[in-house]
Amino acid sequence: MEAQARLRFGRGSPRKLRAVAQHLRGKPVEEALHFLRLTPQAAARVLTKLLRSALTNAEAKGTKDEVEALRVSRLDVDVGPTLKRYLPRPRGRATRIRKRTSHITVVLTSPEGE
Repeated sequence: MEAQARLRFGRGSPRKLRAVAQHLRGKPVEEALHFLRLTPQAAARVLTKLLRSALTNAEAKGTKDEVEALRVSRLDVDVGPTLKRYLPRPRGRATRIRKRTSHITVVLTSPEGE
């Protein structure tokens, strides 16, 4: 069984999200959720919501036994568009502020499905 969830245009730098996401790949879903619960980074909250969404999608597709055996088989964090803003500085200048966004994809599969 396979279930997935996507977040597009998520506010958060891909670099910061990848730092947390690298610890989740290949882990069982319950272990990944426990890891995220104890992680202080803001990226953990975003990934927790996305992982729970993928788990809910899996529950809609399969049985309870299949859902309990799921693992995080793929977790991709891609670069989204950057919002460009300007901050006034002294002497009539301006500094560019880049507000980065991310596209995140989570795929859960059962061990026999891999």
